[in-house]
Amino acid sequence: MTSWIQTAKDSDFSIFNIPFGIAQLKNSLKYFVATRIGDYVINLSEINRLGYLSHFNISQPVFDARFLNDFIALGKPVTSQVRNELINIFSDSNGNLAQNTLHQSLVMLAHHEVNMLMPVKVGNYTDFYSSIQHATNVGSMFRDPKNALLPNYRHIPIGYHGRASSITVSGTNFHRPKGQTKPADVETPVFGPCKQLDFELEMAFITGKATNLGETITTDKAGEFIFGMVLFNDWSARDIQTWEYVPLGPFLSKSFCSTISPWVVTLEALEPFRVAGEKQTPPVLPYLEFQGNLNIDIQLSVSILAEGSDQEKQVSNSNYKYMYWNMNQQLAHHSVNGCNIEIGDMYASGTISGNDPSAYGSMLEITWRGTKPIAMPDGSERKFIHDKDTVIMRAFAQTNSIRVGFGEARAKVLPAL
Repeated sequence: MTSWIQTAKDSDFSIFNIPFGIAQLKNSLKYFVATRIGDYVINLSEINRLGYLSHFNISQPVFDARFLNDFIALGKPVTSQVRNELINIFSDSNGNLAQNTLHQSLVMLAHHEVNMLMPVKVGNYTDFYSSIQHATNVGSMFRDPKNALLPNYRHIPIGYHGRASSITVSGTNFHRPKGQTKPADVETPVFGPCKQLDFELEMAFITGKATNLGETITTDKAGEFIFGMVLFNDWSARDIQTWEYVPLGPFLSKSFCSTISPWVVTLEALEPFRVAGEKQTPPVLPYLEFQGNLNIDIQLSVSILAEGSDQEKQVSNSNYKYMYWNMNQQLAHHSVNGCNIEIGDMYASGTISGNDPSAYGSMLEITWRGTKPIAMPDGSERKFIHDKDTVIMRAFAQTNSIRVGFGEARAKVLPAL
């Protein structure tokens, strides 16, 4: 399958992808639902207005909306067919739009002509802790390495409810957080800017179907409720977290900012990359049992770009397939108590770490709590993230000639206010 839009072989946005997002023309207040192929952002508002999607009878305001929520709410039977129709429109076998240069000028925009906005209005946000390698590393650092995992870890997908309002789209810079910390050499806590700012390499899924209070979702039905995924950087203030997390877990150390990629990649686009997950021992309880390969082979990387430098330092090369608890299990567990699921809710994976240091998903692990600093291209060192550093995460899945990517989740750390 090929497109009449020329696309580089290493593009995240091949015709096999067709993600969804919200774009805004630069120097304009106009925004619209969009997809992307190669270097072009495709205006789906114009595509619909020109009649290419008329047989779906989708009202125009759905494509003119500020967020994807109304589009997602149409349901996967509709949105999946819209995606299939877009593949058809832009494939070599279809010449309608390919031969209409006037329509092309209305619907095809160079990616540098638009700004990408937050793709969904996030009503509720949950952060899981589902990489067993990450949990083992953290447990080894802060507790007994021989008993790194807490007794519940292999039985239950651990998670906590996070702050939805501070989830931001790639390119949104933020100020270093402030809060209380308790250095080891002082009697009482002190207040000031975080000194151990960290990234957390994660993926997140977005729900596209709601449940009523009291209803539950099974692992075999969970895929019907998941619209797609984004790349997710769950920024973390480690020194604030160390002082505050007992007894109720992270609070100010997590709620100041999270960064997501702007394009929501559908589950349909990710199906070719399904793989078996980690072996779960002991056996899980029946409501967490599942059939088939539910992990996804998504290659992940993290780089740091220092202020004034033009050379990135790649510090992590991980993979989403390392997840101990898959997203179907996460959603089944989240709803098993009757918690109602809403359209646009976001569920992050937790830090994704592999089996060796090159695949660790946070500076906490990469530098082993600051004891193994990283050398930067400009000659400086990093134990944690400095002011004016830019952290860039990237993600893509590839098998043979099929490549589906997420683009970037990028943000720059500004000094504390």
